[in-house]
Amino acid sequence: MAEFETDYLVVGAGAVGLAFADTLLDEDPDCHITLVDKHAKPGGHWNDAYSFVALHQPSATYGVNSMEMCPDKVDTIGHNKGMYPLAKHAEILAYYGKLMNERMIPSGRVAYHPLTEYQDDEGGVHSIKGILSGEQNTVKVRRKLVDATWFQTSVPSTHKPGFEIADGTRFAIPGELPALWKEAGNLPDHYVILGGGKTAMDSAVWLLESGVPADKIGWVRPRDSWMLNRTLLQPAHVAIEGLMEFQTALVECASGSETGDEMMQKLGERNVMLRIDESVTPKMFHFAVISPGEIDLMRQITQVYRQGRVTRIEPGKMHFAGETLDLPENTLFIDCTASAVPFDVREGTRPFFQGDQITLQLAQTPFVPYSAALAAFLEANFETDDERNNLCPPAPLTDSTDTYPYAVMANLMSTGILSNNPKTNEFNARSRLHPTGPAIAKMMREGDPRLAGMSKIGEVIRENMPGVIKLGMKAKAIHEEGELRA
Repeated sequence: MAEFETDYLVVGAGAVGLAFADTLLDEDPDCHITLVDKHAKPGGHWNDAYSFVALHQPSATYGVNSMEMCPDKVDTIGHNKGMYPLAKHAEILAYYGKLMNERMIPSGRVAYHPLTEYQDDEGGVHSIKGILSGEQNTVKVRRKLVDATWFQTSVPSTHKPGFEIADGTRFAIPGELPALWKEAGNLPDHYVILGGGKTAMDSAVWLLESGVPADKIGWVRPRDSWMLNRTLLQPAHVAIEGLMEFQTALVECASGSETGDEMMQKLGERNVMLRIDESVTPKMFHFAVISPGEIDLMRQITQVYRQGRVTRIEPGKMHFAGETLDLPENTLFIDCTASAVPFDVREGTRPFFQGDQITLQLAQTPFVPYSAALAAFLEANFETDDERNNLCPPAPLTDSTDTYPYAVMANLMSTGILSNNPKTNEFNARSRLHPTGPAIAKMMREGDPRLAGMSKIGEVIRENMPGVIKLGMKAKAIHEEGELRA
């Protein structure tokens, strides 16, 4: 059994662990970092994702601070036409591979152990095991263990369906859809998408864009979802006006509402939030970002089932708790029921910094890589856990329209905390992962006239903050009640 030493042992080499390690390399030039991950390549859950997946938000603020992800140019084709690019599956994996092979390992300060499981800790000596080799090693951690697996991200290829599948049923996960060309002589007569989240939406768009007629597609949506309008969430350096419009609408609608549903309805009226079916009031909000073009495509699917969750599928039949529906015998069921982040994780948090352990969570929702990079900055630039934790209380990853106002309130409070500290304010001004920091810093250097609009945003937030807090605290109570039930 070999023994290694390191300053920071980071468990997880996905978007979270790599964003942390990347920033720590710059902020603490004397530290050594060891990364362990179950996957064969860097990128975490992206290795398991379906091939046609893409980022929800523009790539300008995803990845790590030190390296751009996509060319900074507008898409000219497809449903994202006229907006800035969304990195696709292959591009994301290539990006993380380049980061590891051209920056991290060549630094001489990073050790990377793929296909490796973290096992346990005994008195500061940590055990890791090669998945294929079976080789066991110990790692002496001089400073801290960093848990970058808190989100427990689940994707269809690693998810176990929560319903019965009878023998002979045609069943697929989204990643298997592009291989349908191999079955050209036995294509499905009908397709049913199971699930109402972003994976289901991606699958619906893929089927339609691949030529499947809309009348051959059914869609089980137990809950409909609100989604953020991507046209307003373009990179700040080119479209700060859209972000200003978004922030103004958010605080005004929150302040003027008694419930999360009322707030979302008002945001929908202002075209900030989008939904597929205008006749249905969505109860789900998972921070998905969508384009109007995608909405138009999905509205072509009119066979929508809202009987609840499926309990069993079989050739020609689909069962719910209280109803059975007949379908064409040769139906392909597509499982999109995996929840990206399990509900018990959404409802629970712990301090980021606890002695010799760092647990990477959300400092601001839903900015995952930024939150991890911020944690690395705090680790390197502040002396005590109390200082660090006061600057980054964990933000809630809410699930529903009832609880989303809690995330809105928490984000605004976090922004105030970080902007009032000179060190974190300076970090945000240069962090590529921060949604507005570098753009606003550049505007200030150049005396950009749009700064007058930014100051008005500040006034709007101050005026509406009492109402935001009132609604946010109601939502917080609902969120915490769900945590107690869990």
